[in-house]
Amino acid sequence: MEFGRLDEIRDDLTALYKDLHAHPELSFQEHRTAAEVARRLEALGLEVTSGVGRTGVVGVLRNGSGPTVLLRADFDGLPVQEQTGLEYASTQRATSSDGSDVPVMHACGHDMHVTCLLGALDLLSDSRSSWSGTVVAVFQPAEEFGTGAQAMLDDGFLERFPRPDVCLGQHVFPFESGFVGMMSGPSMSAADSLKITMFGRGGHGSQPQNTVDPVVMASATVLRLQTVVSREVAGDDTAVLTVGSIRAGTKENIIPDQAELLVNIRSFDERVRERVLAAVHRIVRAEAVASGAEREPEFEQLTRFPLLVNDPEAASRTSSALRATFGDHVVDLPPAMASEDVGLFGTAAGVPTCYWFFGGTDSARFQEAVAADNVARAIPANHSPHFAPEVEPTLTTGVKALTSAAIEWLGTRG
Repeated sequence: MEFGRLDEIRDDLTALYKDLHAHPELSFQEHRTAAEVARRLEALGLEVTSGVGRTGVVGVLRNGSGPTVLLRADFDGLPVQEQTGLEYASTQRATSSDGSDVPVMHACGHDMHVTCLLGALDLLSDSRSSWSGTVVAVFQPAEEFGTGAQAMLDDGFLERFPRPDVCLGQHVFPFESGFVGMMSGPSMSAADSLKITMFGRGGHGSQPQNTVDPVVMASATVLRLQTVVSREVAGDDTAVLTVGSIRAGTKENIIPDQAELLVNIRSFDERVRERVLAAVHRIVRAEAVASGAEREPEFEQLTRFPLLVNDPEAASRTSSALRATFGDHVVDLPPAMASEDVGLFGTAAGVPTCYWFFGGTDSARFQEAVAADNVARAIPANHSPHFAPEVEPTLTTGVKALTSAAIEWLGTRG
């Protein structure tokens, strides 16, 4: 695959990336982003359908008979106050799903994903004489909710568009830019997010004996939940349990009547997942009883991400194509505890999924952090208010990776 066309469009792609970064939108609110994506797809000559799964966009590039390859990018932002100091940093605010006014940032690199896919589609459109088949470009909403892929599928995705033979995608990650990382088999964890409400009996802070204090109840629960992974998950299994939020009360001298916990659980094995979830329910209920609560706790499932499995044969084939482009800049990565819903497309279609990572951190900065054994602290990770992929060579790497992988799976002409 020749990439000369990339030199012609790099400046435009860079400007697009910075514009998207400066104008992030929350899950299922990606109207501006979707409109810009649709406009660019139409300019490239693709068949364009907007509003798929509420705000998703699908572009179809047909080029004769041959395999159908799905290329996916997500495009929602996060409720994070950007602190990168970039000249194109986001100052956007929006109303979240719970009605709160929140800052918005592309703190996970979805703006880079969109830009890279549009760049790859430009290259593929310009090189139709070298391949045959169909490309289905999926610009997915609400990945951060874990519901965007399913929303598109529920909107008739597999019936409305060509059925893929393989599903491909990528994610920018905080390792060295210019490098691509591949995993085979279980690659990204399943994730469950719960809202747990614990009920007490409120009253005056001077008379705790007349109350059932949900703050104490919730605090004891948080500490006890930390024993689930250390004491109920085997050493050769993997799980992570995080209580990311605890909310209760409005004033220092008022004991409230309820407390709310937001809990996140990650796992690679369904058996482990079920055991951890059961332990969470058991501990929460037991702490409520121990505190004298007069009402059972309530559990609400907020999100559920499936386990992402890279089909081994598809991963091997795709990795070979990436190595042909990037040489020894393709590395093997261990499974990641982060989660993704991209695998739902492949599962629903009954075809392989292959998903990889590409680095977004300045090489010198990354190597300095490695030498100091300080990568975790020195390099901002996804979802950090300081997360900011280096534009180049990150953008070029992402475009080349998607294009090379697509060409590998498409048919050849001549």
